Amino acid sequence: MTTRTSRRRALTATAIAVALTTGTSVALTGSASAQPAASTATTVSLATGQYQSAYSERNDVLWVTTAVGRNANPSALLKVDPRTLTVEQSITPPVANPTTGALEAVYGVAVDDEHNTVWVTNTRVNTVAVYSQRTGEHLATLPDVAHAREIVVDEKHDTVWASAYGGGTLVAYDSKTLTEKKRVTVEGSGPAGLAVDEKSGTVYATDLTNDRIIEVTRASDTPRLIPAGDGPISIALSRNGRTAYTADQTGGTLSVVDLRTGTVTRTVTTGAGALSVAASDRSGDVVVVNRTAATATVVDPGKGVVEETVPTGTNPNHVEITDGVAYVVDKSGAGENGADTLTVIDLAH
Repeated sequence: MTTRTSRRRALTATAIAVALTTGTSVALTGSASAQPAASTATTVSLATGQYQSAYSERNDVLWVTTAVGRNANPSALLKVDPRTLTVEQSITPPVANPTTGALEAVYGVAVDDEHNTVWVTNTRVNTVAVYSQRTGEHLATLPDVAHAREIVVDEKHDTVWASAYGGGTLVAYDSKTLTEKKRVTVEGSGPAGLAVDEKSGTVYATDLTNDRIIEVTRASDTPRLIPAGDGPISIALSRNGRTAYTADQTGGTLSVVDLRTGTVTRTVTTGAGALSVAASDRSGDVVVVNRTAATATVVDPGKGVVEETVPTGTNPNHVEITDGVAYVVDKSGAGENGADTLTVIDLAH
């Protein structure tokens, strides 16, 4: 019987072989701070205007959002085969403004494998939307999410959370009925990145404006405010939900935050423009992508050390990790016909 981990390793090897066959450049790992670099990586041309990605275990699919230009047209929700790193389906969002032709452009993305849907934020038109993973059908558009940035799914509690950066608000939806069920506003805040502890149903948002984390539990609408690093823009949780990791854009750092005591226990320099963070459930390591530095930094958060630094395409924008493999989408324009690229890193740790 093939495990998910061994299967994912095989998929990565296949992707590298495909990249070599098609002549796409393969990126090698950079220098390591704590031990010799051992991760392998490949970079392939994918699509223009990439923003984020999310992996569906149920469908073995990587969903990637793209949007180009101020009118956000073209924009697409891409269904990508993680074996070959090729686009299987391109879904065009509905038109939001018939006069200008602007679409409900897609930016943040998360999958709900329980209900076989994919959720996206439509940042420029202040909404979120839901699509069928099976057919690609647009199922719903939900309004009044000012500068909707990120979205996260709590399958256990049938809840989806979106961050409304422009309104200082976290909005919760029922993932079965596709309707709003709760919103929590923190005046003067700028919620950006999101993570949810599915054991408890507690959601965490980085407050980019005030260098802190906003914590909202299922039982209360009164948020708890926790100090973070300098310019926290993205957040991930440890497997046990007791520790948060923030990518600090201003500081170029990773902050390790003890959620029980509400304190920053470690600060690790990762690189200029730290923008997105993800944690590996397999190893416990954390990966931060640094937009200005064009790198992905692998950190042992327990020791507070950088294990290795892996080059990515220019302007990496988001990292997604599944079974020890990191997917980094960028805005490099370095691919075929000016497309952006996808770097796939088979993490050694």
